Amino acid sequence: MAPPPDAGGEASIGVVNYFHIHDHAAVERVVDGLQTMGVTHVRSAVSWCDWETEGGPKWFEWVLGQLCSRFSVLPCVLYTPPAKGILPKTSSPPRDPGDYADFVDLLLTSYPDTFEYVELWNEPNNYIEWDWTVDPEWNIFATMIAGAAGRARSHGVKTVLGGMSPLDPNWLNLMFLRGAMEEIDVVGIHGFPGTWEAVWEGWGSHVDRVQEVLDRHSSDADVWITECGFSTWAHDEFRQLQTLADLLDAPVPRAYWYSAEDLDAARETLDGFHCDERAYHFGLHRRDGTPKLAARIWGSDGLGSVRRMRALAAGIDTDRWSGPATLVTGGAGAIGSLLVERLAADGRQVVVLDNLSRAGSEVSLRLLKERFGDLIRADVGDIRDPFAVRRALQGCDELFHLAAPLPGLSQHDAPLDLAVNLQGTMNLLEEIRRLEHRPALVFASTLDVYQPSQRPEPISEDHPLSFQGIGGCSKGGADQYVLRYGSAFGFPVVVFRLSLVEVPQARTEDRPPPPAPHEGMQIRDVLHVDDVVAALLLGMENHEVLGGGAYNVGGGPDSVVMLRPSVDPASAPATCTYLVADPTAFSDITGWVPRMKLSGVSSLTEEPAVGS
Repeated sequence: MAPPPDAGGEASIGVVNYFHIHDHAAVERVVDGLQTMGVTHVRSAVSWCDWETEGGPKWFEWVLGQLCSRFSVLPCVLYTPPAKGILPKTSSPPRDPGDYADFVDLLLTSYPDTFEYVELWNEPNNYIEWDWTVDPEWNIFATMIAGAAGRARSHGVKTVLGGMSPLDPNWLNLMFLRGAMEEIDVVGIHGFPGTWEAVWEGWGSHVDRVQEVLDRHSSDADVWITECGFSTWAHDEFRQLQTLADLLDAPVPRAYWYSAEDLDAARETLDGFHCDERAYHFGLHRRDGTPKLAARIWGSDGLGSVRRMRALAAGIDTDRWSGPATLVTGGAGAIGSLLVERLAADGRQVVVLDNLSRAGSEVSLRLLKERFGDLIRADVGDIRDPFAVRRALQGCDELFHLAAPLPGLSQHDAPLDLAVNLQGTMNLLEEIRRLEHRPALVFASTLDVYQPSQRPEPISEDHPLSFQGIGGCSKGGADQYVLRYGSAFGFPVVVFRLSLVEVPQARTEDRPPPPAPHEGMQIRDVLHVDDVVAALLLGMENHEVLGGGAYNVGGGPDSVVMLRPSVDPASAPATCTYLVADPTAFSDITGWVPRMKLSGVSSLTEEPAVGS
């Protein structure tokens, strides 16, 4: 029923995911995501407790059918039915240790020739998973495991001892002394470097400590890593990717990554409801199924690409840099990558701060590194993480702030929009304020901070502000904070309120965001991305004379497009508004004018291939 295990001598990497009973949608979502990534091994729980609830056997018939028809599955058999426990809870030892062996026997009888291995319990030395205060000498556990291992052996199925967490060689030695290990084929270990592990010496050290106990007892059991993961609760998806890349180098024949997707925020963990926020963010995918960085890289070109990405963003020796550098937030995006290219081509040292959340941004960053080498410092981090911002700012005397949410997400995920555009900008401003020598800042805002006009004339900087749409609200707030911080704390700032920006698809895999939603027809102006970059460079070059102000930068009335209404045209008011930039103020100071010819702007609709 299950696919054959991997051949060859290389370690196979699987993925862990536990499912709540009757959550069919999560199973289907996870199965689709893992198949897209090319995953072949899955570890999942078979809850003894859930099996004995109403509808339990039918649920497992369905979920194991979904998993076993597509993956080689390691079932982790755990959780005592409260009615059978010494205490009425799932972590309790059963009153009769043989009941657990009976359940393992039932499972393997119900699913013959399905599993090569079965895992016996999970993290037994973790009090939350096994209440060892009821079994202080570990006699019940050892009897339970030995009996279940014997039943598995009678079915021709190998056994995995539930992974230790934390690693405890003394506990493993006790399992030998208690007679639990005679028919155990694999010893599982867990590790969560950077999340749960306060001290981490690497997988080699972890495995060596276990192997020493096995050798002491002349055991030929293998060592597997049955759980390794990293929580992205602080938005550090690159650290998750690094931890996965390190797992690939672990000296074991098999390892499992925890987990396929984030936990449902509405559910309670074994620790309690959001008692530890880290527990909810271990997924390779978010709860809605969208991939995080590690999943996207893994799925794009296999696990080898995960290693390559780790190497791509490895730190460089900045001591070799001569003079200051330029920081570009969002520097691997559509506009940012072109700006970084221009800066590096002029010999400027550039720090790129980007979380690589946009599909294709990792390709842009790789190409920049390949072309410019150590002129580019790839700092893969998130603007929402103040420590990532602090790290990236070191040694920089100028800063272009282009970071923004994923294209099109503002209207669908307002909290994300707020966190990235407004809180992210606040993080940046606060970190600049901490510095003794504060860099000049050029910030990309949007023309959506203005009230659309009812008259067919371009809008100047003294036009009334009235933030349009979700993105306009957050960008507008950030726009105002930048201006006020620059004035209050004495560092040079320039704010650009950009029109729609045309980004040729040949240059990026991004799909830039649509403009703010509106009713009725709307006239907007469009600006080519090359002209935006030219404006950004002139803005930095002339930041002293620009005097800490906000400037409209757009194509003006010569490059307009009519957008369709965001609501049903039949019910939309028969109106036409205008949001067209008057860039005269900026042009008069710097001499900047749009020079690039636009392509196909006459056919643009509400979701053009442009971004603001």
